[in-house]
Amino acid sequence: MNLYLIDGTYELFRAHFGAPPRSAPDGRPIGAVTGLVQSLLLLLREERPDFIACAFDHVVESFRNDLFDGYKTGDGVPEDLFAQFSLAETATRSLGITVWPMVEFEADDAIASAAAKWKDAPNLEKIVICSVDKDLMNLVDSSRVVLWDRRRNLTYTEAQVVERFGVSPHSIPDYLALVGDSADGIPGVPRWGAKSTATVLSEYGRMENIPESYDDWTMTVRGGKTLAQNLSANRENALLYKTLATLRVDAPVSESLQAVRWEGVPHREYLDLCDDLGLERLKDLPHRWQ
Repeated sequence: MNLYLIDGTYELFRAHFGAPPRSAPDGRPIGAVTGLVQSLLLLLREERPDFIACAFDHVVESFRNDLFDGYKTGDGVPEDLFAQFSLAETATRSLGITVWPMVEFEADDAIASAAAKWKDAPNLEKIVICSVDKDLMNLVDSSRVVLWDRRRNLTYTEAQVVERFGVSPHSIPDYLALVGDSADGIPGVPRWGAKSTATVLSEYGRMENIPESYDDWTMTVRGGKTLAQNLSANRENALLYKTLATLRVDAPVSESLQAVRWEGVPHREYLDLCDDLGLERLKDLPHRWQ
């Protein structure tokens, strides 16, 4: 049996920029939501998940914005896309999918909390995380918990994470703290590039284990003395960046695994949504009804 955990915010953004604009009969923008519904119905039909849940950023800001002023905000989100956030949650529920709308936390934290809660469930063979967010690579565990980039059809097991980043999944927060993550507004430490960071973390695993003086390093890396000096001068900031890149596992995910079992699309609820949004041509897309 398998569990699919979906980054709904990413899926909504992907639909917005990949589908033409569309309006409901009352004038509301629904292009992104329409694309989201079609994408999720395709996943349900082709992957046949036993269990499924979808996490959304109900608002863009989270507790991380209180920790660091430079962290990502809703600035720059197109107005017509932002207007579809709540509707996206409603539309996803109409497919019989459990929805977690995050306010204080982020969607990634909900996914991390669910993965931590259920990865050892005896009747669960695999957890598939549907996202491209680099911080979610931290959750990959051998081939039992994997990350799936649906757009490019790439699946990341632990071996693929090491191949891409040069570090194991448990070092991803340290990697992002040192290299930076422009998507989340994390600047990183000066001169710490992808190759040098992977080399150092392959030796020490955690940022906290890296000796302050290069003379104490047990491996050789190009420009190592400068790297050590820059990390020493920015260690407090680097530790903050690691906190920002570390997913929380205490987000409000209260359901049991059985509660997120997919039983099919609720017939009346889904048809009412299609009527409300003027999506007549989507009415026959579900392959399985409750």
